Amino acid sequence: AQVNTQSASMRPLAVVLLIVGVDEEKGPVVLKVDPAGHFLPFKGTATGAKEQEATNFLEKRVDAIPEYSLDETVRTAIVCLGSVLGSDFKGSEIEVACVDGKDGKFRSLTEEEIEDHLNAIADDADA
Repeated sequence: AQVNTQSASMRPLAVVLLIVGVDEEKGPVVLKVDPAGHFLPFKGTATGAKEQEATNFLEKRVDAIPEYSLDETVRTAIVCLGSVLGSDFKGSEIEVACVDGKDGKFRSLTEEEIEDHLNAIADDADA
């Protein structure tokens, strides 16, 4: 059976899916679905090329994440991305979206809002 999948053209594609939504009882939730179809809830997670580095970054903050405000959550995500990629961003270079509150309103942040968060991150780093 393995002979049939040894060439790359014969392997099925694998997809990891992050689902962000609102549970009626628990409020906002993040679910990660792996290629086998298992899904697990997370307080913060990552996927992609540098998933392990981002996961390590978030694990150091896992105890505080449930108490974060929306601004703290967005800034933690931006700092995590910058830390893992080893670069600074402009508001036009990244996209940020959030599911806000128990109502589950999904919205993308504007470039100006992202720039405000980047400025707050820089101010915190300077302090």
